[in-house]
Amino acid sequence: MLAAPGGLGVGVEDVVIHDPEDPPDAHPGDLVLVIGARGRVAAGAIRAAGRSGAAAVAVKNGTAVVNVAADAGVALIEVGHEARWEQVEALARGVVDAARAGGEADSGEVLGDLFSLAQTIATLTGGLVSIEDTASRVLAYSRAGDEVDELRRLSILGREGPERYLAMLREWGVYQRLRAGEGIVRIDERPDLGIRRRIAAGIHAGSQPLGTIWVQEGAQPLTESAEVALLGASRALAPQLIRHRTLPSPELRLREDLLAGLLDGRLDAESVADDIGADPGKPAMVLAFSLPRDRAATDRQLRRAELVHLITVHTAAYRRSALVSVIGGRVYALLPDLPEHAEPRILALAKEIAGTARRHLDVRVRAALGGVVPRLSDAAASRGDADRVLAAMARGHGTADVASLADVRAEVLLSEVLAFLGEQPRIRDPRLTELIAHDAEHGGILVPAVLAYLDAFGDVRRAARELNIHPNTVRYRVRRAGEVSGIDLDDPAQRMLTQLLLRL
Repeated sequence: MLAAPGGLGVGVEDVVIHDPEDPPDAHPGDLVLVIGARGRVAAGAIRAAGRSGAAAVAVKNGTAVVNVAADAGVALIEVGHEARWEQVEALARGVVDAARAGGEADSGEVLGDLFSLAQTIATLTGGLVSIEDTASRVLAYSRAGDEVDELRRLSILGREGPERYLAMLREWGVYQRLRAGEGIVRIDERPDLGIRRRIAAGIHAGSQPLGTIWVQEGAQPLTESAEVALLGASRALAPQLIRHRTLPSPELRLREDLLAGLLDGRLDAESVADDIGADPGKPAMVLAFSLPRDRAATDRQLRRAELVHLITVHTAAYRRSALVSVIGGRVYALLPDLPEHAEPRILALAKEIAGTARRHLDVRVRAALGGVVPRLSDAAASRGDADRVLAAMARGHGTADVASLADVRAEVLLSEVLAFLGEQPRIRDPRLTELIAHDAEHGGILVPAVLAYLDAFGDVRRAARELNIHPNTVRYRVRRAGEVSGIDLDDPAQRMLTQLLLRL
């Protein structure tokens, strides 16, 4: 840093490259990299950057233009003679992009990891590596020498692949093969087009494409293990690209933190209401959504991020002050300022979200409605109701994708009674303990028969159908269970206790 007329606290919004032969094209907050001009030759570019409000200018041999920068009111950074502009631009843009992605250390690590991985892949393959998203935007790349071809040079300088080259790759079927799944795609050298030999691999989360790794052959042939290394890298990069894609904006993260803080008891309702423009004294409800666990972790994480956006749009359309957040793998939505008799409308909203997720995200979502609470400070209680409903749905109670506490109240209350009994070992009938132990040693057939008989309210034929055995077999097993344990199922109290404890 040779000059900083505005101090060191000036913010940088973007990184641009300026060629002195081109017209000035800088904007307020830009860091302008002046290539092709050193020392006093760069004076014009520095003055133009100052007039545009640029944050800083980077040049080589900058000591000759310190006064020019000071007069122009723009910071001046000197770049070492040996440094390559491509490397400088990658470093600067990586820092700015990381800050823009979230402004915290964890977001910086995403892009930092990508550049570090790109360099590692380059070492293992012996080529020049670039990592792109599904829109062909360059996210990171490895260092390079003079062997960079025209496609790589234009892609990196423009931060995305040039359209005429992209059109050729599409015409050759390259992108179709990359999207099809795992595997190495080979692109032959085309000297007439300025394209050197390449290998590429798609990055996927399940069946969903996330991006592409390109490896350009340089002055030396690629290593013998280049394709194996590239395949491994394509798998290792999926989590980083998911984090890069799903990282929320600072504004969205603030709203997520507000809801998490309210539901966890870290923030008071009045503070949250003030931030979102809600009335803390009006009724509220919490919706809870869960995804099935039958998908790979990376795919589930990506689907959850898409589900958050889907829920945010739908709930904001119903209540402007709605909040959405992910807590413990579930997605929660807070609906404040509810009018009277809001449950039917919210039930329809939850069904619409679940249906849209099934159609457009290709995923089955379970949605649970918590109870309506009289004020925002009781939102945690509504969240608890929603969690209880989801737990009942996960145990197979009900076949619908959307349910309220009223729909599964009996199952929820029974599970809580059983949970209480499970925590109270003194509330046991030793006769049932003996029956369970005996059954475990003799084929485990008596307890299921007794439970089916009690669940069927003593209807032997119905219990037999449930167990797929003969009714006489049910009668024998129930009678035998009574002989082993001494329990009298004709006694209402013993019958109820038996059903509860055997369920436990």
